[in-house]
Amino acid sequence: MNGIERGAQPLNMRTARKSSPACRIGTRALATLALGSGLGVVGGGGCVSNPPGVRGVAGTAPAPNVFWTPPPLPRPTPAETTRATPALPPDLASRIQALKLADVVDIALRNNTATAAAWADARAAAATYGAARGQYYPTVELDVNATAVKTAATAGRISVQQRLYGPTFNASWLLFDFGARSGSVAGAREALLAADWTHNAVIQNVVLDAATAYFQYHATKALLGAQQTTLKDAQTNLEAAEQRHRVGLATIADVLQAKTARSQAQLALETTEGALQTTRGALALSMGLPANLPYDIELPPDTIPALGITDSLDALIDRAVRERPDLQAARATAQGARARVTAARGQALPSLVVSGTTAGTYFFNRPLATQQGNSYSATIGLRIPLFSGWSQIYDVRAATAAARAAEQRRRGVEQQVIFQVFNSFYGLRTATQRVRTSADLLASATQSEQVALGRYKAGAGSLLDLLSAQVALADARAQGIEARLSWYVALAALAHDAGILGLDGTSPLHLQTDSTGTNR
Repeated sequence: MNGIERGAQPLNMRTARKSSPACRIGTRALATLALGSGLGVVGGGGCVSNPPGVRGVAGTAPAPNVFWTPPPLPRPTPAETTRATPALPPDLASRIQALKLADVVDIALRNNTATAAAWADARAAAATYGAARGQYYPTVELDVNATAVKTAATAGRISVQQRLYGPTFNASWLLFDFGARSGSVAGAREALLAADWTHNAVIQNVVLDAATAYFQYHATKALLGAQQTTLKDAQTNLEAAEQRHRVGLATIADVLQAKTARSQAQLALETTEGALQTTRGALALSMGLPANLPYDIELPPDTIPALGITDSLDALIDRAVRERPDLQAARATAQGARARVTAARGQALPSLVVSGTTAGTYFFNRPLATQQGNSYSATIGLRIPLFSGWSQIYDVRAATAAARAAEQRRRGVEQQVIFQVFNSFYGLRTATQRVRTSADLLASATQSEQVALGRYKAGAGSLLDLLSAQVALADARAQGIEARLSWYVALAALAHDAGILGLDGTSPLHLQTDSTGTNR
């Protein structure tokens, strides 16, 4: 006993000098336990860290007000050092500086991660449906076993060595049940349909987002052009005021007012230039491209769009109720929930199963000779669930409640779809009226500015009247551009809400020039 203590003492002393007091107490307790049991000290030389370290550093920060020091990062591989950039389609690389709306939508659909994820979910649902359909087919298994047995020579018996090996085929086939199998397959099928409809809905959402970003960038560029014109007019006014001041026809107040107007126009222009870069980055993001990618869009001709649609509100609502992909997905989800009720009920009912087994056994006995034999069995049975702790009853109740919830969600989605079409329809009518009114406003503001400019040049009007007219003209230009943007976005939103937005950003809505604004 003393020898053990003397042998263990240097180890304990070395450990105690290197560890904390708590660790030393734990080490002494471990040593005492080992000595008392006569086992000796096996692992008392260390103390387990709490929490454990991670890659050579502490697992947590030493205090709540101290940063945790991470381990050194591993050296990146060549593949990791190359930043993955979404590929630009080769067929669009030649016109990267003049992208059209269809090009923008095409790039967005190719690079968007949401569409890729939705497509992968649909493929996973398809595989799940294929696996569920396997319940209609028999199950066949092959087992191959090898066994070695040796018995001892006892009570006058000789020792026997035996080796057995051979394959075994097991087959089982569910012939009939009361809906458990068909309900499971139907639920998987509806889940696949829901995933496919969801994929279509995601595509339309991506198209709408890309089209909205395209129109926003287009409108900002148009606004920048309008403000450049306003700045030129302000510069012309300043030069005219300075010229009139030099010849004594204007006061210094006119020059200062003209300078103020020129500075305000310059400030608005610079603000719009910053907004243009922001909308340009947002458009690149909608296409799944880096914001610093050099690209530009082709501006369509500045013409008044076709105002009004001939499609009626009721027809659009009926079409949306039939074709909206998210509503179709909700319907498929509700159908799948009802199928799961059938499957849950079928689990509590009898089922008819046929099964069979065939095996070949080859064995070698010593000192006997090699022998072999074949066996088979066939069974047809009726499985009748009797009692399982009421779990099957609760499964049916849970499936029924889930089906009721899915049906209510479907109804909620349908009501939301109807409201969205209703809201977008009248939003488009409002945007149509705004385009018409803003065009009248721009015409009158242009005429007013021309009259004020002529009066000022003739000396019959004041500079203040001219500046006021030019401010009204600049505001009319901005409102016209904003109205045009709202019209394009409202048209795309109505097509999206009706479930008919095309893959190129266009819609099959029937447009016509509307002079009354009363179409329904």
